[in-house]
Amino acid sequence: MKIYVGNLSYTTNDQGLNELFAQFGEVADAKVVIDRETRRSKGFGFVEMPNQNQGEEAIRQLDGRQVDGRNLRVNVAQPREERAPRSNRW
Repeated sequence: MKIYVGNLSYTTNDQGLNELFAQFGEVADAKVVIDRETRRSKGFGFVEMPNQNQGEEAIRQLDGRQVDGRNLRVNVAQPREERAPRSNRW
């Protein structure tokens, strides 16, 4: 199950995200999305949990919970929408 985690503190890294979700079960992958230009967190990430029940429990327990001074938004990740190719105006 792929889980979206929003409103993360900008200091949260992949390891911290993994540790947060590991208390609910096995975490296959945890990634904080990083801005390509600034190399800083964009404030959200994704967690992959192979066990559906553990993933659902993590969502129930963590959605709205305050972590590092921020109330997390946690839910099932939606499929990525296709975007039109970016034109290079330079």
